[in-house]
Amino acid sequence: MNTAPKTLLRDMLDAAIASAQPAVCVPAHLPATPAGRLIVIGAGKASAAMASAVEAHWEGPLSGLVVTRYGYAVSCKHIEIVEAAHPVPDAAGELAAQRMLDLVSDLTADDTVLCLISGGGSSLLPLPLAGLTLDDKQTINRSLLKSGATISEMNCVRRHLSRIKGGRLAAQCHPAKVVNLLISDVPGDDPMDIASGPTVADPGYCEDALEVLRRYHISVPQSVLDLLERGEAESVKPDDPRLQQIQTHIIAAPQLALEAAAEVAARTGVTPVILGDAIEGEAKDVGTVMAGIAKQVARHGQPAEVPCVLLSGGETTVTIRGDGRGGRNVEFLLSLALALDGHQGIYALAADTDGVDGQEEIAGAQISPDTLERARKSGINMADELVNNNGHGFFEALGDSVITGPTLTNVNDFRAILITPDASEGSGHAP
Repeated sequence: MNTAPKTLLRDMLDAAIASAQPAVCVPAHLPATPAGRLIVIGAGKASAAMASAVEAHWEGPLSGLVVTRYGYAVSCKHIEIVEAAHPVPDAAGELAAQRMLDLVSDLTADDTVLCLISGGGSSLLPLPLAGLTLDDKQTINRSLLKSGATISEMNCVRRHLSRIKGGRLAAQCHPAKVVNLLISDVPGDDPMDIASGPTVADPGYCEDALEVLRRYHISVPQSVLDLLERGEAESVKPDDPRLQQIQTHIIAAPQLALEAAAEVAARTGVTPVILGDAIEGEAKDVGTVMAGIAKQVARHGQPAEVPCVLLSGGETTVTIRGDGRGGRNVEFLLSLALALDGHQGIYALAADTDGVDGQEEIAGAQISPDTLERARKSGINMADELVNNNGHGFFEALGDSVITGPTLTNVNDFRAILITPDASEGSGHAP
């Protein structure tokens, strides 16, 4: 390898993010010019940048509304950009969601709705069912985020408590044609899990949402239980005639981002091994497993000879028990570093491709063979930091945080473990 380990890791992250930029992936998927109007709607951390890409390549008239996270707005001439809160929704998002439903309420069969959806849309389009309040949604969302539930499980609940998710926005667009352009941030790239599927059908049922609430012991208001138990919160199903004029395209996804990073590694003489683009589970458990794989490479040259890099994506979870400042990527890195125990020649980077790990404006962090030793010399106990879910506090103290700023895209988590030739010479455990 001919690039410094930390530089190579950051170059791979940057390549992954660049591959999913809306300016790169939107233009090839624009629909044909409709006989009627083109209405652009959307939500997510990438939605404003997606709207800008549409305007740059669309020759006819258009109008619309998209909602993105605070700080992620991009200037547009014809499409209104609204900012709202993520990951816990706020009143700005609720108002934008209602306005979006109103915007598509009087369309004809000659019109086309271009829907721009990316990760983060679930929180950015909070529109509670009748009988529920925004405060109810906020409370449930906070509980789900702390519970350790998977993104699919969280979105199952969200779809069934919303007036806009679970295909309801698409149903409102009927009889217009709907073209969905989706940037996937979910394991498996299932459209119904991207922003909780506002413009795609949902095959799940209220009972599924109830089961998630029971499994994770999520306390909810009685009004929520009543709606679900009576089946009054049912989402729009695949056989609904209002959803028959829908086209859905995944235009960027975790796998494509991993492949872009792999190309960077290969150019430097490092063998890339993509372990998976949909890895889930508790972040700390995934860290322990990944450390074992990295050690296998160092000791036995399997599944690849050194130098190599283990690449993975997906979305892990964190069951919050401490009161630290954390996110799933830094939680993963704390666990990984502890399991590696200062192993010589092994470096890693983990970050969220949207630039925000958890609720911090920090994408993630890096570790190196001396991370544990530097922490000890600074009087920091890494194991205690893991128990306290304080990944951001830990890596900030060492100066190892990765900060990208708003990336204007989101293809979920990016993890890279680089095993250099030094790793095969011995464990090099920290004292």
